[in-house]
Amino acid sequence: MTKTFLSNLILIVFLNIIVKPFFILGIDAEVQNQVGSETYGLYFALLNFSFLFNILLDFGITNYNTKTLAQYPHLAKNQLGAILGLRSTLFIIYTVFTLGLGMVIGYHNKDLSLLAILVLNQCFVAVILFMRSNFSGLHRFRLDAIFSILDRFLLILICSYLLWFRETNTPFRIEWFVWAQTASYGLSAAFALFIGHHSIARAKIKIKKLFSIVILRQSFPYALLILLMMVYNRMDSVMLERIHPDGATQSGIYAQGFRLLDAVNMFALLFAGLLLPIFARMLSKKESLTEIIEHAGKLLLVIAVIFSVGSYFYSSEIIAWRYNEFIAESSKAFQFLVLSFVPISLTYIFGTALTANGSLKQLNIMAIFGLAMNFFLNIWLIPSLGAEGAAIATLATQWFTAIFQIILAIRIMKIEISWQLLFRLVVFTILLVYAGKYVHAFSNQLAIYLLFMSVMTIYAAISGILPIKKSIALFVNNSNKNESSSRS
Repeated sequence: MTKTFLSNLILIVFLNIIVKPFFILGIDAEVQNQVGSETYGLYFALLNFSFLFNILLDFGITNYNTKTLAQYPHLAKNQLGAILGLRSTLFIIYTVFTLGLGMVIGYHNKDLSLLAILVLNQCFVAVILFMRSNFSGLHRFRLDAIFSILDRFLLILICSYLLWFRETNTPFRIEWFVWAQTASYGLSAAFALFIGHHSIARAKIKIKKLFSIVILRQSFPYALLILLMMVYNRMDSVMLERIHPDGATQSGIYAQGFRLLDAVNMFALLFAGLLLPIFARMLSKKESLTEIIEHAGKLLLVIAVIFSVGSYFYSSEIIAWRYNEFIAESSKAFQFLVLSFVPISLTYIFGTALTANGSLKQLNIMAIFGLAMNFFLNIWLIPSLGAEGAAIATLATQWFTAIFQIILAIRIMKIEISWQLLFRLVVFTILLVYAGKYVHAFSNQLAIYLLFMSVMTIYAAISGILPIKKSIALFVNNSNKNESSSRS
């Protein structure tokens, strides 16, 4: 056996620890510092607007492809070229729809030009994600790991020069940042296609009408789910910029807190990306997911609680460490945003299991309620509270959807919840809250914050709440079984 789940997990986390946090906290945050919160806030709103309907680029094909190839690897050679042909048509539909809607809601001239470039970037990102779904579905996790950071690595190189090593004194422009993304995403997409062409199939891009109709029908539930979840996860900054009197600035304030959440959220997302093909193959063999979900939940949830509680108390210090303006306002928003990392982590476990199970109808119902809840909370809270109100809406929506998914998993998949474990987690969380409050009152230095989280993580491991060895062994065994079955 040439690779195991453990080695791939270590590789993908290692690469992302090196690259993505530096991009988010080093490059992206520095761009905001140099261009100002108002300019960056408009860019952030446009970026999230380009995200809202990028399901039209994908239509659920990426998740569908990962799940299908994990269960039936032999289909990869037959459908790669046909799916690429279908997606070329979806690119055109997405571009026309997004730019047209942008004009309808009031984006014109410079704003619309910036949105057009962001739309192009989304097209490149969609290609990268689709090719990664092929690598992941076929359990070529090393390739998936490389392409999970390649675009960000190139972007770091380009932006580092533009931000710090230019010889001219011309102020940094947000357009430079967007064009740097275009170059990085474009090169990464081209390389991913090249590798896929030579390692999976020598695919010729062609449009097969019947095949496309079948794929769209089968992936539609995935498409609807992703669309609904994307809207309620990304609408906050767009609504801030559109309905608040000082919208661009409030969007920038929100971005400062959201960026820090995004930096840690990517690790949970990577975790879910590795679990999806494993869950899918286990379910195809009629194996129970209860044990692996329990241990995955322990690993992810305990770490999320420690980070969220510690960061809640040290929010002002964390924001001040990286940003130059609107520290108090961003800190308030960040407190609510960072607490949402706990329900987001639960979603990555139970939502991934339900997706692998094909429970899309129930997930779509959940997402519709989540979208409605987030929209009305934003309408109510943003005019008076601005960025803080949007963060409160996010926290409430994430908890609602997480609990909904847990209930679905229990009812549909017969996942058993350990009440003893739940009680221990609640007690541990209460201990964390009191300890965090006391430690912050004792010292507000960031070094103490890092020490607090380290000590609590060690305590969780020693006490057994964070069963690292047992969980890793379980994941390795399931991954090894899946690899063996894929080769047989």
